[in-house]
This record gives sequence, structure tokens and C-alpha cells, in this order.
Amino acid sequence: MRVLIFNGSPRPKGNTKQMIQAFCEGLETAGHEYGVYEVCKMNIHGCLACEYCHTKGNGQCVQKDDMQFVYHELREAEMLVFASPIYYHGLSGQLKCTIDRFYAAAYPNKPEKLKKVAMFLSSGDPDMYDGALFSYKGDFLDYLQLEDMGVFTTHGYDSGVPEEKLEELRRFGASLKY
Repeated sequence: MRVLIFNGSPRPKGNTKQMIQAFCEGLETAGHEYGVYEVCKMNIHGCLACEYCHTKGNGQCVQKDDMQFVYHELREAEMLVFASPIYYHGLSGQLKCTIDRFYAAAYPNKPEKLKKVAMFLSSGDPDMYDGALFSYKGDFLDYLQLEDMGVFTTHGYDSGVPEEKLEELRRFGASLKY
């Protein structure tokens, strides 16, 4: 299975990154292919709402930034994972910009191979996930009708993600079926 993982955290060793690394360890044991996209390090601009992609562009975005690489990779993706710390009750702005730009490639029809989605969230508080979950449900489960592979959360850990959560993510990555 080809999995695209979008890391919306700027922290190179933060909780979100730890969750992604554990998941990737599981993917590797099962022989899956994956790519991790550090969106905070990428040159991805916000959507201009110009509608070029759905008129003259025939699905191509008018902006020529790092999303062009993401669009190319999206064609072969079978599963997406969005990983983010919670910022002000929602996803990080960098990840939100990336998701908004999916409009060119995934609306009104998702790429043919794309079937599944999951989300990894970290927060200082266990009750801060509603904004991120609204996007996940509305954009990916309802509109694109992707199969919900789960939402994995961790909260309140300044010293790192607990080992039992990391092991859960390893098992999840290893359990995915083609």
C-alpha cells in the first residue's frame, strides 16, 4: 500500500513526529511504501480560490510551489494520514493550507487509488480535538468518502508520547491491508 503522511508540526522531535515515526516503523514491517511530507518545511501557499483548477486548469493549480510534488504523489496514494498538533482548537495552519490545496486534485473526484484516511493528533488537553475532527469528517470521510482508519490522539505529554501509544501506532501501521 502507498501511504502519504502529512506532518503539520514544525517540531522535529515533538509528539506529532514521534507518532509518525512509530507508525512508519509498523508500515515498514508490513512492507508498505510511504512518504512523509514535512509541510512546515515546504513552500506551500494557501489556496487563492481563483477556480483556475476547475476551469482553464483542468485540475491543475495555477500556483507553482511544492504542492506540485504533492499532487504528483497523490495520484498513486492509497491512503492519507494527517498528523498535527492542535493549535487554537484545530489543525496547524501549515497543514490546513496543504489540505485546502487538495481542492485542485481531489474535488469533485478523488484520485482513483485513494481509499483510506487516518489522523494523528497531539494536544495539551484531551478535549481540544473538535476542530480537527470536523475537518477530518467533513473533508475526508463525508465528501471524499474515504474509509476511516481511525483517529489516534495523545495529550499533555511534554516529555514525549507514552510507549503504549507508540506501540499502538506501530501495530496500526503493521496491520494495514492492501
